[in-house]
Amino acid sequence: MNKTFEGKVAVVTGGSRGIGAAIARRLASQGAHVALTYQQSSSAAESLVAEIEASGGSAEAIRSDAADPAAIQAAVAQVAQQHGHIDILVNNAGIAVFGPVDEFTLDDFDKTVAVNVRAVFAGVKAVLPHMGQGGRIVNISSTNALRMPMVGGSVYAMSKSALSGLTQGLARELGPRGITINNVLPGPVDTDMNPEKTEFGA
Repeated sequence: MNKTFEGKVAVVTGGSRGIGAAIARRLASQGAHVALTYQQSSSAAESLVAEIEASGGSAEAIRSDAADPAAIQAAVAQVAQQHGHIDILVNNAGIAVFGPVDEFTLDDFDKTVAVNVRAVFAGVKAVLPHMGQGGRIVNISSTNALRMPMVGGSVYAMSKSALSGLTQGLARELGPRGITINNVLPGPVDTDMNPEKTEFGA
């Protein structure tokens, strides 16, 4: 595979499994050094790093809680200190808490917003001092931002919809600095968080 990202440094939040792991593999296969963050699955993160390095790529795993802006800042600072710059940020970390509105707690509401929205803003703020012309930021949203086909997903849908407005606003702000930011809305993907074989699966 070509080395499109040779010499680039990428940070992928929530990169130890699912969509994040696939993104980390692809970036590494094209030459980027990938710093992937994770919260709990240390074995999965280290296994992925070993897999990438065995394939000739370069990667590292950093424990970082996406709900904690200070942890995000620390992870980004660690990568920037080690490598001098950050070229790519993929805001992939996310959670999905579902439940009907009369049972959905305010704690779950706050946690959903903290991880799915605030963490993206915190990640962008943390990375900008280390990102120059040609920087790329990608936010992983969901098609549920546009349509929610089941009961109990209103808060999740709201959090992913919020990324659209945030991304559009930041695009105006970061474009003149030579940095692009885009929002990706995947449909259903067979991952640990959204396994195919459920009542909602095919």
